[in-house]
Amino acid sequence: MKPKLALKDVSFSVEPGQVYGFIGPNGAGKSTTIKVLTGLLNFDSGKVLVNGISPRDVKSRRYIGYSPEQPYFYDYLTGRELLRFYGKLVGLDGAELDKRITWALELLHANKDWIDRRLRSYSKGMMQRVGIAQAILGKPKLLILDEPMSGLDPMGRRDVREAIQQLNRDGVTIFYSSHLLSDVESISHKVAMIVDGKIVREGTVDEITESCGVEYHVRTRKAILGEDLPQGVSLTGHPEEFVCEDDAARDRLLGYCLANGIAVEKMDHKRPSLEDILTEEIARADA
Repeated sequence: MKPKLALKDVSFSVEPGQVYGFIGPNGAGKSTTIKVLTGLLNFDSGKVLVNGISPRDVKSRRYIGYSPEQPYFYDYLTGRELLRFYGKLVGLDGAELDKRITWALELLHANKDWIDRRLRSYSKGMMQRVGIAQAILGKPKLLILDEPMSGLDPMGRRDVREAIQQLNRDGVTIFYSSHLLSDVESISHKVAMIVDGKIVREGTVDEITESCGVEYHVRTRKAILGEDLPQGVSLTGHPEEFVCEDDAARDRLLGYCLANGIAVEKMDHKRPSLEDILTEEIARADA
């Protein structure tokens, strides 16, 4: 059987100071990409640089913090003991280590009574918070997170979003994967979409969504007969509600209404979500 390439012609660049979202369906190559970036998987061809250094060089990991989707920790330790262990691995000790642990726990809203319980008793959400806390103990320049909001309840997702934004304000560059596309839309400076091992779209959220077309939904006080509708305008099923396929169609409809004394009650600017676009890309790949 011919081996299947996990990643094919994947190319992207994360600039310093960005929050960069990496999205795609299960099995698309998100975790594989992250493991290549962190040096956990080798690559057959191409060029990969992290902070200007190949991930094959252990020096590339000096300024990286990493939390995998399903971290494996020594479950006989408490959360605090685990953080002390990882803090010492990055060269912290004494009062500075204690200070750094307190900072990380407070940032993740994890400075609770459960932090002194053994990890084997933790829920998925608790483990996610501790996993991210250990990843930031060394104050990394680049933070790589694989599904950081997986298993979190709505309050937990909010806490992690706010932690990511605060770290970014403090100068940390963040590269993360997620299935929660509403969160990706709200906090990412730039997004890459991977499907079947290929990057199919990259850009800001606005660039990606606007490239797929923008509609305008218009409601008038008076019905307009179908045969009188301007080009690019269609009925929604209600005689006073219309869809304009683009800016030009919107302007034609507004001009028609103005010329015929028809009042416009409401106009909404609609564009597809990242979820809509990702669904279309998956269907196109499967076709």
